[in-house]
Amino acid sequence: MTGPGLNADRLAYIDRFLDQRYVAAGRLPGAITLVHRRGKTAHFGVIGQADVARGKALRDDTIFRIYSMTKPITSVAFMMLVEEGKVALDTPVHRVIPEWKDLGVYAGGFMETYRTTRTKRPMMMIDLLRHTSGLTYGFQQRTNVDAGYRKLKLGEIEKAGTLDSMIADLAKLPLEFSPGDAFNYSVSTDVLGYIVGKLSGMPFETFLHERLFQPLGMVDTDFHVPPEKHDRLAANYQPVKGGMKLFDDPETSSYLKPPGFISGGGGLVSTARDYLAFAAMLLNGGTANGVRFLSPKTVQLMTANHLPGGRTLAELSTSMFSEVGYAGVGFGLGFSVTTDVAASMLPGSNGDYAWGGAASTYFWIDPKEELICIFLTQLLPSDTYPVRRELRTLVYSAFEDTNA
Repeated sequence: MTGPGLNADRLAYIDRFLDQRYVAAGRLPGAITLVHRRGKTAHFGVIGQADVARGKALRDDTIFRIYSMTKPITSVAFMMLVEEGKVALDTPVHRVIPEWKDLGVYAGGFMETYRTTRTKRPMMMIDLLRHTSGLTYGFQQRTNVDAGYRKLKLGEIEKAGTLDSMIADLAKLPLEFSPGDAFNYSVSTDVLGYIVGKLSGMPFETFLHERLFQPLGMVDTDFHVPPEKHDRLAANYQPVKGGMKLFDDPETSSYLKPPGFISGGGGLVSTARDYLAFAAMLLNGGTANGVRFLSPKTVQLMTANHLPGGRTLAELSTSMFSEVGYAGVGFGLGFSVTTDVAASMLPGSNGDYAWGGAASTYFWIDPKEELICIFLTQLLPSDTYPVRRELRTLVYSAFEDTNA
């Protein structure tokens, strides 16, 4: 099997489907769909506009806010330090963040009057990677702890403060639950970014640039868009009845200058080609451009289901929202992992792994089929339309052969 084994007509239909259902209908500004199999890009569809008001067409090098698609990148950076022996998955977090040693579990009350109980065990690094830490996001809007996050503006789309101030603020708040007891989508990956900086002895963003972005050739991936690339930043939208409204104007966006808060959980901008370089490295067992980033065994470890007891998100999650459906899905070290294709009711393979971003971006990697798919658009929130589920169906319907 030397070719990608995908039907060109069916791949072309993906763009027609997205255009008719979403772009021409005014639901999405535009979309990029990149399908890569067996080391070859079989489809690179670019439709619609990057900036509707200004009539700017989407381009194959348009820069997108990838939000939580930052999380897998941060998780890889952390695992590089694990391979260097600087930290282990069962290292207590308070070894790096001593002020967190006595964090308690919420037992009642409101901000500044919280009552807590002791955790059953210390929070470990693996809890940050798989979102079993007891931390949360304010937008979950489920508990009084979430309310505390909103009051302190922790984990919001427009990030405030610095990594240091986030760590100090989190020390004032209780955990939602004892680490390991549940899954809750959270600021855990932002904390990982802080830890990468502390353990590597360099700013987190410097580590990413020197150890990942530069050797991978990810020339357009950063926490802001430099002046010479401003015209390539897409507009970001929100849905309204009958269409969309502008959420973040690319000519006045906060992404046009370096941020104070370097968010390993959601701060990066990137392009389709850049994210393909990252995904291809993972699919290739941690190697790209003659550089070994991770060992194949570490990639296998990251993409196994690490939820306690081998359970799924449907069984263990307390989240009101995360970037993936829960049926037939577990969670690894930075990615959701399909554990039961039949339960998910979607085509794919057991062991494929994925994540998405708040502006409806999405990617998945299917190692059994040597497949990478990347979808980029800009519409908040990501659960507005079922486009991710539709995309998986459309991509797999183009298969003419299978490795399974």
